[in-house]
Amino acid sequence: MRGTAECWLSDMDGVLVREEAALPGAAEFLARLEERGRRFLVLTNNSIFTPRDLSARLARSGLVIPEHAIWTSALATATFLADQLPRGSAYVIGEAGMTTALHEIGYTLTDRAPDFVVLGETRTYSFEAITRAIRLIGDGARFIATNPDVTGPSDEGPLPATGSVAALITTATGRQPYFVGKPNPMMLRSAMNRIEAHSENTIMVGDRMDTDIIAGIEAGLDTILVLSGSTKPPDVERYPYRPGRVLESVADAIELV
Repeated sequence: MRGTAECWLSDMDGVLVREEAALPGAAEFLARLEERGRRFLVLTNNSIFTPRDLSARLARSGLVIPEHAIWTSALATATFLADQLPRGSAYVIGEAGMTTALHEIGYTLTDRAPDFVVLGETRTYSFEAITRAIRLIGDGARFIATNPDVTGPSDEGPLPATGSVAALITTATGRQPYFVGKPNPMMLRSAMNRIEAHSENTIMVGDRMDTDIIAGIEAGLDTILVLSGSTKPPDVERYPYRPGRVLESVADAIELV
């Protein structure tokens, strides 16, 4: 592992919170980042909520994270689209996190000959909306999705997520989406641009080898895997790459800040 990092990127679920409850050491870790003047962003592939929404939800968990310190796959997708085609148009399947991000970059949301179909997370996937997306992609709209996660958590069990719905649309159209969120290192690079960070002095903290850690490695960052989320010690050995360090939880990262 490299020396002390000036900038930190941290996944949210499984690192700082689990089912809206703060994980041990999360508040202290964030406080240490602030105390040491480290630039940081909290990342999430969830595109449902705006940063303001997430900041309020995290506050209820006891974690004080200002909205400017939250980077979602919706924001990363909007940044990508603004670079690809400034002030374009999109048909969106998603919620406020996605639609707000696109409005803020000057995009027009429409179901009439859009430049892009953008698929994000939503609690209620509509068969009608999916059918419309399939037809628009067939007519030439480019297919973008916020993240490849196939399921999401709920109190009753797994829910189909963006990756599953994207697979349905791909089967119907023969068109693969471009996924912007993790494990695409583009999400991390856009986050680093947001806080003017450089790869040689930035650490990525995550709980998943197949999204957080591989994205960090491919973006050229030092990485820390915490075992407080979905990855367990035996899982690490299955991958051909390794994180810079494996810790039990983010509480063990406090001394590294």
